[in-house]
Amino acid sequence: MKKKIPKFKSESEERLFWQKHDSSEYVDWSDAENVVMPKLKPSTRSISIRLPESMIEELKVLANKRDVPYQSLLKIFISERIDAELHH
Repeated sequence: MKKKIPKFKSESEERLFWQKHDSSEYVDWSDAENVVMPKLKPSTRSISIRLPESMIEELKVLANKRDVPYQSLLKIFISERIDAELHH
């Protein structure tokens, strides 16, 4: 018998719940189907970060070589580092 999923007041409350609970206790995944959602974009939030001007200029040079905006390249670099720290 699976546990009943509680009602959540917000997405944040639900996120915290699933970080602490195993979904297999609530959902029978044996009947699940893979779904592709190509247009789904993750929620984003703006932050302010202070970087040395020289670092920003170097980042812009690297971004220009790859023909991408420097802020996009910064997100790629951060994502790659997070992945490396968590999975290696």
